Amino acid sequence: MRAVLPMLLLLVASAAVGSAAAAGRRKGEGTRYSVMAFHAAGDGETDDSKAFEETWDSACRDSGGATLYVPEGRTFLLGETKLQGPCKSPITLQVDGDIVAPSSLWTLKSLTSLLAFYRVDNLTVDGIGQIDGRGAPWWHCYNQKKCHYRPQLVSFSFCNGLRVTNIRLKDSADKHMSVFECSQVQVHNVTVMAPGNSPNTDGITMGASDHVRISSCNIHSGDDCVSILTGTTDVNVTDVTCGPGHGISVGSLGGASEKPALVERITVSNCNFFNTMTGVRIKSWQGGRGKANTFLFRNLNMTQVRYPIDIDQFYCPQGNCPKREGGVAITDARFINIRGTSSEQEAIQILCSKSVPCHGIFLHNVDLSWANHTAPTKAKILNAQGSIAGTVKPQVRFRGL
Repeated sequence: MRAVLPMLLLLVASAAVGSAAAAGRRKGEGTRYSVMAFHAAGDGETDDSKAFEETWDSACRDSGGATLYVPEGRTFLLGETKLQGPCKSPITLQVDGDIVAPSSLWTLKSLTSLLAFYRVDNLTVDGIGQIDGRGAPWWHCYNQKKCHYRPQLVSFSFCNGLRVTNIRLKDSADKHMSVFECSQVQVHNVTVMAPGNSPNTDGITMGASDHVRISSCNIHSGDDCVSILTGTTDVNVTDVTCGPGHGISVGSLGGASEKPALVERITVSNCNFFNTMTGVRIKSWQGGRGKANTFLFRNLNMTQVRYPIDIDQFYCPQGNCPKREGGVAITDARFINIRGTSSEQEAIQILCSKSVPCHGIFLHNVDLSWANHTAPTKAKILNAQGSIAGTVKPQVRFRGL
């Protein structure tokens, strides 16, 4: 009997660990791997990065579908955490607890993310929890011109069949969510919160990706709420609330080190903008190459937005760029049912280069007034060919080219 007792205790202990890893398993579902079963502390003070990566490794090897579970009611401190594929089956990260970055500057490396997903197909990230980048010391360091590199909060690279739903992202040191070289992406009901003066804290940034749908998101940031970079096609952004921030932007495109730009088939609809720098914007550098075409911006509401409609082929944030010939060709951009107020009298600017003018700009039922003023709004049009229909305010006159 004495010889049997240790064996029984060992079996009980093993069963307990297995049961912890599979807590919450239901019929027809895969195994749920809790980070607590892999020795995460969840106290907000102990670095749980290793526990997350070990939990991920086990879940990723599961061929029956698996969930990495971050339990509610706990806070998990992470440093740079890499979750890599390929995995043997579809996998879910269920974030019901909170995740926080260190409260001080924690990396000197470039291209760093608090949570980085790489080559994980059929990935779902879901949950009621919050991921907090604690970005304030990074913003201060950047503003003092002392930090050249800052970590992003969550990044997805080469992830096809990606779904991100319901999570809350807060105060990233740099961009909150980046999507690079991904196909078939859905982002739904995600909240991003950062102060309007936090530098470069874009909400959702995508590049070299296709078939991306962003819906029902609430984004407050210090830069673009959504930014669409080169190599990206077939994007649908709908029911997004943006502000503060810089608006929903295509670009910037055609930078000095960039190959010919390509952005096509972008739709932004049923969105609301509050106190943003721009509403919807296409921005490119002088001298760039490539093309950006087939845009539909419709059913948009603007509240005290500086430039509700903005096409700028002279993008130069530092303000001292030399004049250069050439540019990214911008064609077929439609602006339909756009209403509200601008914070400046000049509510529309469409500024295109003489060497590569814009073509196919269409405005239909645009009604923009100058907030807190009775004077009418104005539009500035340069080297753009287009047409109007319905009522368009401010008055827009396209010129023959």
